[in-house]
Amino acid sequence: MMKSTLQKLVIAGMLINGYAFCETATPKVSLVKEMSKEFAQIAKKALPAVVSVRTQYSQKSSQGQDEMGQQPFGGPFPDDFFERFFGFPMPEQRGPRKGQGSGFVVSADGYILTNNHVVRDADQITISFTDGREFVGKVIGTDPNTDIALLKIEATNLPFLVLDNSDDLEIGEWVMAVGSPLRLQGSVTVGVVSAKGRSELDIAQVEQFIQTDAAINMGNSGGCLLDMDCKVVGMNTAIATNNGGYMGIGFAIPSNILKHVMDQLRDSGHVTRGYLGVSLQKIDSKLASVFNLDKSEGALVAEVVKDSPADRAGLKSGDVVLKINGKLVENVGALRSTIALMKPQESVTLTVMRNKQPVEITVTIGAHPESELAFNDIQSRLGLLVQDLTPDVAQQLGIDRDHGVIIKNVDPNSPAAEAGLRRGQLILSVNQKPVNSSEEFLRAMSELGNQKHVLLQVKAGQVVRYITLDLE
Repeated sequence: MMKSTLQKLVIAGMLINGYAFCETATPKVSLVKEMSKEFAQIAKKALPAVVSVRTQYSQKSSQGQDEMGQQPFGGPFPDDFFERFFGFPMPEQRGPRKGQGSGFVVSADGYILTNNHVVRDADQITISFTDGREFVGKVIGTDPNTDIALLKIEATNLPFLVLDNSDDLEIGEWVMAVGSPLRLQGSVTVGVVSAKGRSELDIAQVEQFIQTDAAINMGNSGGCLLDMDCKVVGMNTAIATNNGGYMGIGFAIPSNILKHVMDQLRDSGHVTRGYLGVSLQKIDSKLASVFNLDKSEGALVAEVVKDSPADRAGLKSGDVVLKINGKLVENVGALRSTIALMKPQESVTLTVMRNKQPVEITVTIGAHPESELAFNDIQSRLGLLVQDLTPDVAQQLGIDRDHGVIIKNVDPNSPAAEAGLRRGQLILSVNQKPVNSSEEFLRAMSELGNQKHVLLQVKAGQVVRYITLDLE
């Protein structure tokens, strides 16, 4: 059917206006074009230093977490986290398995950063560059508590990326995520910094995540988050999703944490973590009112470990830590992460609210017991993470016991999973020795030496039973 004269005039007008618009771009359009070119230049510089990390596993895979009904890390993540979150293998698969993630080069001589969960327990690691070159990757060291791994390849004169100061990053700034989502190597997405200092997500023990809306999908894990100077401000690590795919919320480990861990892994192959020796509880509005606080900020000391740095400094149960070295403590996660990233024997000043009065306490930070046991790699040997049973945690889980340690996470491919241990269960004793803190648990495990089995007393629901864990 012939178009009416009016339709023809409207179409012609649109074409003419469109042509004129393209010929004489407005200043705003020119600004957009300039920004577009800036993004292109960042991508051009970064892509040669961003790699694909392919892994292969020879051991058989265990059954899923709680028959696919248990989230490995809790929070807003899908049950089959490692399968759907950045390309980890199917839990039910048998025989050789393969995984896919990302990484980025941080030195010309071949050091590469990625996530620990990308390479954990891998028998074979292949590093692929966007120019087609491939290398065998070697694990220099890993830190499960921050989910960081340092790899090395035998190469020289490599393009590499520089770590920036993530503390200077501001909410609303443009950032670029680079990685290999869905095996599509060298993919670039752009977004902004949505938030900083995200914690209590149960992704890792040490959490101060950068939140971004730059699209992150399966395979992006371990890739870099760049600022507008083409410097690394974070490592893409996790997503919040209801369907396993991108929903506008991604999390990246800040570059300052990356640098802290990377330097220690490169120097010694393990990480020494600062230790205060307290169980902490979240401050809510009711507690803020009781402790005479203006806001729900700070961290409540629920318990002080005997003979710990906190105990020796005079910190008491009921103290509310408001500042550390003059810097406000926003929440429990912020304090825990700050202490963890400090060096043993470092002296810090805590400002606490005690009996509704501010008090300053000087503490000499110790070495975390877990750090002292790093050479034995207790967590990797067992395949589980534990945390102290604080009143806050006990209330969340509906537990009325006042002793034991909570299982925070179980690796689906581990002796712990095979023995039936699950997240949220309570470990009461190790080889019939009671354990009331993660420190006591780790020390008890360190005393096993070359034993092939360990006897755990575990409470699941209302049932208490003994479980023999095979350590071979």
